Amino acid sequence: MKEIKGQLSAAGGRFAIVVSRFNEFITGRLLGGAVDCLERHGAKGEQITVAWVPGSIEIVPVAKKLASGGQYDAVICLGAVIRGQTGHYDYVCQQVSRGIGQINYETGVPTIFGVLTCETIEQAVERAGSKQGNAGANAALSAMEMVDVMRQI
Repeated sequence: MKEIKGQLSAAGGRFAIVVSRFNEFITGRLLGGAVDCLERHGAKGEQITVAWVPGSIEIVPVAKKLASGGQYDAVICLGAVIRGQTGHYDYVCQQVSRGIGQINYETGVPTIFGVLTCETIEQAVERAGSKQGNAGANAALSAMEMVDVMRQI
């Protein structure tokens, strides 16, 4: 039996990170966690490209362009959508999750969903580096593992 398991190493990988400026007090912490994780696993600064976009909806077209360009082994998508008083939250979450999933199918480049979808600001803070770890670092771990799995296939 052959078994394929991804290793957690960023050495030699090329990673793009698309991060939303909206809720930057959260997304900045996600970005910090992702970059720190990649560097702790062997990535050098020149292996990481960060693209800032206005909001979470705008993550999708930029991530698609990066994934389609042939320069990156994985694209990490970081954002924070926090429920407000209107239905806007539901539409944004739906479109972003669908769009990132579609990029995976269309390009074959691991495109990692690191967009927080939280009911409250407190939940977002917990997932951006306090009680529940850092979702940006978790997204970077997923990216490294997927890059290695794809290389083995």
